[in-house]
Amino acid sequence: MERKLLATIFALAVFALGAQILVWIFRPHEPAPAFVGPPRSDYTLSNFIIDALGDDGKLSFSVTGPRLAHKQEDGSVYVDTPDYVMVDNSGNLWKGKSDAAWINKDGTIMKLQGHVEMHRQPSAKVKPADIVTSDLTTWPKDKKMETAAAVTLTDPDSILSGVGMKSDLGLKVLELFANVHSILQPRHHDAK
Repeated sequence: MERKLLATIFALAVFALGAQILVWIFRPHEPAPAFVGPPRSDYTLSNFIIDALGDDGKLSFSVTGPRLAHKQEDGSVYVDTPDYVMVDNSGNLWKGKSDAAWINKDGTIMKLQGHVEMHRQPSAKVKPADIVTSDLTTWPKDKKMETAAAVTLTDPDSILSGVGMKSDLGLKVLELFANVHSILQPRHHDAK
């Protein structure tokens, strides 16, 4: 009797194992998930220059740098240590540097990441001006920029600093949001 019981248990175990193997073989399989990793560039450039034109066909901004990576998913561009030139509505050139930059597909948004320096080039119409900040978002075609970080604006007559800034280069408007400090330099008059 004991042998019959052991034989029955063994036969049931073999039957269960066989049934499980058949289920594994014949059940519908889901495809293996595709590899999903970090976004990949569909192309990169070394030592490049990009000139972006506005709707009027005039230079809106220019970016140069040692490395550019174009992202196929959204058409954006990521630039390492860029040098850039922006043009305000009066045609004044603002040259600058940042640690990195991200530019959207249409070139309407340029996010300057890390330490940012911008220098307005002097001309017969304007004095030089410097802006030092970090993580600056610009809209080059609209001539606007904004940051929530600390900002220092220096020109020959003053030093203006604060936290958070909005600027419209077209209207020549600069707004600082908090902790605003200003140092005005006295003007030197020639003695007659």
